[in-house]
Amino acid sequence: MEECCRMVYAGSYQSHTFRAGGSAYPFGADALEEAARLKLPAESFDYIAGAAGRELTARANIAAFTRYGLIYRVLRHNSPTDPAVTLLGTPLALPVLLAPAGAADLAHPGAEAEAARGAADVGTSLVLSAVTSTPLEDVAAAAPHGHLWFQLAWPGDEQLARSLVHRAEKAGYAAVVLMGDCYAAGWRPRELDHGFFPYRHGHGLGNYSSDPRFWELADHSPSGPGLPDDATRAVAAATWNRVFTRPSLAPEDLATLKSWTHLPVLVKGVCDPGEARCLVDAGADGIAVSNHGGRQLDSGVAALDCLPAVAAAVSGRVPLLFDSGIRTGTDVLIALALGADAVMIGRPWLYGLALGGADGVAHVLRCLKDEFTSALTLTGHHTCATLSPSDLTPVRAP
Repeated sequence: MEECCRMVYAGSYQSHTFRAGGSAYPFGADALEEAARLKLPAESFDYIAGAAGRELTARANIAAFTRYGLIYRVLRHNSPTDPAVTLLGTPLALPVLLAPAGAADLAHPGAEAEAARGAADVGTSLVLSAVTSTPLEDVAAAAPHGHLWFQLAWPGDEQLARSLVHRAEKAGYAAVVLMGDCYAAGWRPRELDHGFFPYRHGHGLGNYSSDPRFWELADHSPSGPGLPDDATRAVAAATWNRVFTRPSLAPEDLATLKSWTHLPVLVKGVCDPGEARCLVDAGADGIAVSNHGGRQLDSGVAALDCLPAVAAAVSGRVPLLFDSGIRTGTDVLIALALGADAVMIGRPWLYGLALGGADGVAHVLRCLKDEFTSALTLTGHHTCATLSPSDLTPVRAP
């Protein structure tokens, strides 16, 4: 009798915290952000936390979740709840990945290597940014038992683009995510107020400074690995600024990218259902609904408001990811109920990284896993597969 009456969170991260008498890290999303703000230099925090313009889109992303209420269900069979999913062959202990985020060394000197370790500890994946502070091979080596995906910002030079994709495949990455939502610079007042552009100072150039083709384009031979001196850093920053993205990409270019690799190719940054349908027709193996966390276009539509129409357009033909505004486990559930197969988080994992490296990242993921698993059970589900819009009801936002 004692076993069957045990609280269902026994053995979870909540129970671990109770036994430990607390945690070194905050549990609430706002408290986590505030702790990171107090720890980081102002220019680093504002680069991570900031968004475009008046930051209306970033706030809209978060507020959109308050327009949905979850339907609580009772007297259900108490079978175990399993939040795990498999996405394009990648097993995930929970339907949450770490979104690509540039220049992570602004949060912690261990940067993306620490993030990869934290994700692997919880059983999920990091989608490595193109503008990583640590070369992609070193990130893979830091988490040899993890599952990593690679974000490609398609450079203006085809040889460099092919090199980055081939390096990711060789290093064991399991998918390529084509960045579609950052082909032009957004207007970001917080960065302008500090006069701080991290790439100009050598942050986020790890994948480029480790690529021979990049230095051919720079017409420069560095005296050592990475960016060993100010002159090399200046050359690298100028070259990166010149070749970072190719803004003339079209859906037809997906065939070219897919010819370079055996890995599945997803497109990130899709908010229009017509575009989603066109990209799937052109060969995309997955779609990620995102507005880049509000960092690009102010006065934009909340990403969550775009999700149902994109899900209807994709109609289950390929996996559908979602990011922009996820802060809680119930946010994860709402996104899945509206049609996503998994979500990605950005700023929260960077705040966790700032506070505790890999351990801080794992803390953020464990909090999401426990809250999501609890919400899944309390809404009458035991796997992610049975979630649907019928689990939600429209409510008036507070």
